[in-house]
Amino acid sequence: MMQPRQPRWLLHGFKGLSPITTQARHIHTQSLRKVSTTASVPTDEIASVSTLTASPTRSHPRRPLSLLPFPVLLRSYALTAVSTYPLLLSPSLRVLSYVANSSSALLNPDRNPIIRYLLKKTFYAQFCAGETIDEVKRTVKGLKEMGYKGVILGYGREIVLKKESKLEACAAATEVEVQRNEDVVQAWKEGNLKTVEMAEGGDFIALKFSGAGCDAIHQLAATLPPSKSIEEAITEICELAKARGVRLLFDAEQDAVQRGIDAWTLRFQRRYNETSLDQATVYGTYQAYLRSTPANLARHLMYAQQEGFTLGVKLVRGAYMSSDPRHLFWSSKEETDRAYNGIAEALITRRWNNVLKPLAEANLDKVPETAFVLASHNHETVKKATALRMEQVKKGEPKIEMAYGQLMGMADEVSCELVMTAKARGMVPFEKSESVGPKAYKYAVWGSVGECAKYLVRRAEENRDAVTRAKGTRAALKAEIWARLWAFRRPSLG
Repeated sequence: MMQPRQPRWLLHGFKGLSPITTQARHIHTQSLRKVSTTASVPTDEIASVSTLTASPTRSHPRRPLSLLPFPVLLRSYALTAVSTYPLLLSPSLRVLSYVANSSSALLNPDRNPIIRYLLKKTFYAQFCAGETIDEVKRTVKGLKEMGYKGVILGYGREIVLKKESKLEACAAATEVEVQRNEDVVQAWKEGNLKTVEMAEGGDFIALKFSGAGCDAIHQLAATLPPSKSIEEAITEICELAKARGVRLLFDAEQDAVQRGIDAWTLRFQRRYNETSLDQATVYGTYQAYLRSTPANLARHLMYAQQEGFTLGVKLVRGAYMSSDPRHLFWSSKEETDRAYNGIAEALITRRWNNVLKPLAEANLDKVPETAFVLASHNHETVKKATALRMEQVKKGEPKIEMAYGQLMGMADEVSCELVMTAKARGMVPFEKSESVGPKAYKYAVWGSVGECAKYLVRRAEENRDAVTRAKGTRAALKAEIWARLWAFRRPSLG
């Protein structure tokens, strides 16, 4: 008697990230309809289903989350469920934050094997790429096999300012501490160089200047040029990235150091971003929840136009509301969404609007061409952006260089939809390669569990601040789990 075939998802471990396309082809049409309202591909962005499924060897499941391996799906559901219940999330977050900020060797995840194991199998596995080069390469390979255009890799070392006294302490550093900081700069440089070496051409890496230590924080807060050692470190990172075709995303940080970060980022954009878009190496990060962002971005666009370099722009909503002064932000989420969507639309269409306006002294009739990373987990924002891009394709209008980015372990229903849309467009014979759908990237941090602990706290806090979105993600994950279980049962019925 023939033995029943095991479902392929049972064969995948937590390390595997390969898409499960084989079993998805057997899913019944009825179960496809059952989950289509939860996570569907916009019909105006892809070709007809009959066109896409003409060849069985090239067909793709219509449910975006069907791209996820089943163990990853289960882990995502479990962690997302925790984030939607304050009674579970609040104590978990307190414990995680205490461990991340403790100076005790007993609580250091890199020294305590029990804490390390618990974190690595849960939060770390969900949001981080790995601790070693081999682990990172396996994760990156898995993401690209799923259909992602590439990855955004980040080195996990960072410093989060909580009190002004830290800035004062940096300013009053002793000679011994200054020498120690030189070692920190060297470690930061080596970590980022290693990250660039792990990345492949076309990938991005994300850098935090605060990771370079106390000296960097003091200079940024005072809006000073980088010291000689930091200048040399950043230059070496940029040179290697340019040689390897890897792009650098300099992250935004807290308001106390952001003006310095902007100055440093422009300093290196002027040096490494030629007017040709395929030569844009350095990107700055703009936080839409800040009232100052539209005018700040307009100023930088003016500099780029006048000085002849390409402005690299990564647009985010923002991640420091809990630590920065409240008056700096828009007064509501709706205002933040309006700012984000308005900026994105202006950059994509290269037309000024009521959000992103030209400076009076700029004398610019249209928005200068940028290299743009739309970093958003908001489904409506992503759909609006893809619709604008598709309209440009239909009209034969030129498009700016653009990528979509979401954090690894978050908003997979959005990310996988982008991947599936790109796959669908790539299968339409008349499509030109430069028009093939959205370029989706996943942001994944690497480093030891201890090095990534502060990053994990920020990811957990972000989930707490976005409970509504997390509930939508949980519903989509739950629907996909039930669809797979139903698909496994179907062959045995009747």
